[in-house]
Formats: sequence, structure tokens, C-alpha cells
Amino acid sequence: MKLLRYGPRGQEKPGCLDAQGRVRALSAHVPDIAAAALLPDSIARLQALDIDSLPVVDGIPQDDLRLGACVGQVGKFICIGLNYADHAAESGLAVPPEPVIFSKWTSAITGPDDDILIPRGSVKTDWEVELGVVIGQGGAYIAESDAMAHVAGFCVINDVSEREYQIERAGTWDKGKGCDTFGPIGPWLVTRDEIADHDALRLWLEVDGHRYQDGSTATMVYKVPHLIAYCSRFMSLQPGDIISTGTPPGVGMGQKPQRYLAGGETMRLGIAGLGVQTQKVVNQG
Repeated sequence: MKLLRYGPRGQEKPGCLDAQGRVRALSAHVPDIAAAALLPDSIARLQALDIDSLPVVDGIPQDDLRLGACVGQVGKFICIGLNYADHAAESGLAVPPEPVIFSKWTSAITGPDDDILIPRGSVKTDWEVELGVVIGQGGAYIAESDAMAHVAGFCVINDVSEREYQIERAGTWDKGKGCDTFGPIGPWLVTRDEIADHDALRLWLEVDGHRYQDGSTATMVYKVPHLIAYCSRFMSLQPGDIISTGTPPGVGMGQKPQRYLAGGETMRLGIAGLGVQTQKVVNQG
């Protein structure tokens, strides 16, 4: 099932995508694609619905019908750094001996096709296509063998990053990761049962039609079950929390010469089976 949120910013309503690519309304069944609606029993109830009997929402999704972030009320936006060996190499860094965890602020979350705002004074705003894991059943000290039972589904994430803020300023990576609009999520949350092998998903990103990233989750260093178990040692995971699992090579920082985003450009990115995002880059005045 493909769950989504549609409508103007701040007024998004819950919905799902039918087999014809139309949005069907879910407001009569859940208040939002968030929190308790992502628990296993709730997902099962939604999957049991006759989708073709649900009200059709006017408009074409990602055209004249805006989609918001596919998860609402996100409590934690957890990110994993240097989780592809070839991306670590292009960054000039060693593969870490255990997962690198950092955060994106939830105020960075935006819709999959909303504009990306380059922060004032930024000269190194970069892109990162990533597989997002949405937690359904929460927990702490989750066993790796049980980890996938805690997953509601998967989604596309663009981990937009300001490299000067992240690397060259004092402090942690977080200040370069959580700027407003730096966390597009969606277009939809694809429930776990629809993804046959999350360890073999192709993911890619283009800027103005030029493909910079073209990789596969097969080359992730630390796989999804390990990441869930690992993160749950340091924090309890809650329904609706998101783990962004790292990016393959091809980021702007890794280009020779380095290449960063500029106002007026367009990013397009996607993951097989999870949909596509398109974002215009805008300079903040």
C-alpha cells in the first residue's frame, strides 16, 4: 500500500494511491499518516480496505495536487552517515567501525516536490538521495532479528546538506543538515510488504538532467535491520520516527571539481518502487 499526505502545506490530509495513480481519501479511517496510524494493527486495517470504494481526490498527484511529506508529526529524524563504502571513499573518510548517527531537525521536513531553499550565505549546498525507513512499532533495545517487524514502510529522502556548515564550522554535522527544506520525504510511504528486497533497490539523483548518483542499497555497509537495532540502543524508537540510511557516491562534494547547487536548478531523484521527487532550488534573499 502506498500511503501519502496531500493538500496545502500545514493542512495535509491522509490518503493512499490507487492502482490507476489516483489519490483516495483516508480521512474517514485515520486522522493522519502519523503516530498510531503507523502501528502494525492500523496498517493492517488500512490494507484491508477496498481502495476502489474510497473517495477520489481531485487532481493529479505531484502535478496539480500537492503532496506533503508522507509522514506527519515526525518525532525523530535520524540519519546515518558514511554508510556506503564508495561514498566514504569519495569523501576522503574511512568506513566507520560502527554506524555514524546524526539528526535532521523536524523543521527541515518538507514535501517531495517543494522548493529547496539555499540558506543565506551558503556556498556548498549539496544533495544526497537516501532510503528512508519509517518506524511502525516502537521499542528500545530491539534485536536485529526482530527489527523488520518494527518497520511500517519505506520512502525516498533527499538529505540536502550544507557542507561548509557541516564540516568546516565548529561543532557537529547537525548544523549543516537541518536547515529549512533540507528534508524532502515521499512522495509516499510504501508499506513493508510491497518491497521484496530492500537490500537491492536502485537509487539515483539528477541535477538539471545530469545524473550524479546512480547506486544500489546492495552496497550499504550497515543494513536496515542492523541500523534499527543499533539506533534503539541509544534511544527508544517511536511510531513515525524516520531513519535515513545513507547515500551512495555521486554527491556534489565528491565531484572533481566539487559542484554545488545553485538557484534555478532542478533536482530529480528516486528509488525503484518508492517513487520520484522533483525540487526546484531557490536562493533565499
